[in-house]
Amino acid sequence: MPNSNPGYLILEDGHVFEGILMEGSQPSSGEVVFNTSAFGYEQILTDPSYAGQIVVMTYPLIGNYGVNHGLLEAETPWLKGFVVRGLNSGEHYKKEEELKEFLQKNKLACLTGIDTRALTRFIRNRGAMGGVISPSLDNLEERIREARSIAPPAEGFVRQVSRKDIKREGAGEKRIVLVDYGTKKSITTSITARGCELMIVPADSSARAIMELNPDGLVLSNGPGDPAECSYAIETVKELVGRIPILGICLGHQILALALGAVTRKMVFGHRGSNHPVKDLRTGRVYVTAQNHGYMADQASLAACGADVLFTNLNDGTVEGLVHRELPIMSVQFHPEASPGPVDTAFIIDDFIDSVKGIRTFTELAAKTAV
Repeated sequence: MPNSNPGYLILEDGHVFEGILMEGSQPSSGEVVFNTSAFGYEQILTDPSYAGQIVVMTYPLIGNYGVNHGLLEAETPWLKGFVVRGLNSGEHYKKEEELKEFLQKNKLACLTGIDTRALTRFIRNRGAMGGVISPSLDNLEERIREARSIAPPAEGFVRQVSRKDIKREGAGEKRIVLVDYGTKKSITTSITARGCELMIVPADSSARAIMELNPDGLVLSNGPGDPAECSYAIETVKELVGRIPILGICLGHQILALALGAVTRKMVFGHRGSNHPVKDLRTGRVYVTAQNHGYMADQASLAACGADVLFTNLNDGTVEGLVHRELPIMSVQFHPEASPGPVDTAFIIDDFIDSVKGIRTFTELAAKTAV
């Protein structure tokens, strides 16, 4: 029986993947990336780090437990499209609506019926690239040119997704400032749950504005895009290095590395999923982590920055975390707050809060005896 609602993913190199376009989907374009999680699509859809991207889910059955709004990471989905093998109805006692209803309500383009594992292998071999979700193959050459010309918005992805004002959350004797480069809700709740007052500030906040809040510690959040394009953030962090304990997460890790004088590079297809193994070089222990990034800190450039590598990725050997030899600075490329994913590395946030409270120093954290 012929497909009554065909849809196509047209890649910038001319390859076309045919599927079924969800009702209500409008043409959309973005960088095509894949996520290897088998669950957590609610958090993935609302993670601001996916701004400007079309996300391919490798797991074939998506939507099985519906949508619970309490699990959303942001009020607004920022990604440009969603590609799945099967878009399913779900049953769960906490379900508030079907995934299809959520996608349609938020006007997200969704392409189903795609062989997502074949598409994933293609991206692994060729690299992440621009793509267009289209209802037809008319004007194919024009669609290919559109896929090749994808660019960030004028203000950049980070400024696009960051909050525009200061927000206070939680309460406690220690005050943490969180710089919102596109933060997930789970990062804010993981800090306030540990008995800290949290001040969330815009991505382009100055060092002076941050220090006027009298923080005891600083967290640099996750976020979308190329860290090297965030010159304003890099300069701010440079001014704050050595003045206050700092924890960087994901994009925050990359911005911190750049502020220290290291360089970052774009990866072929990045790390996105809840099943990425990393090794703690202090103890030799391996943790399974949640990740979402397309750029990495260059290990060789870190050597001259006074920083040691804390974690490495077991799949490709890339840097997954660093700690400064003298200053109260540490960062991780993965998400210690998980969501979605394992909570194996939640101790990272505990370590940071302990250092802010003076229970342990960063030097002591960096010198844990290896097993």
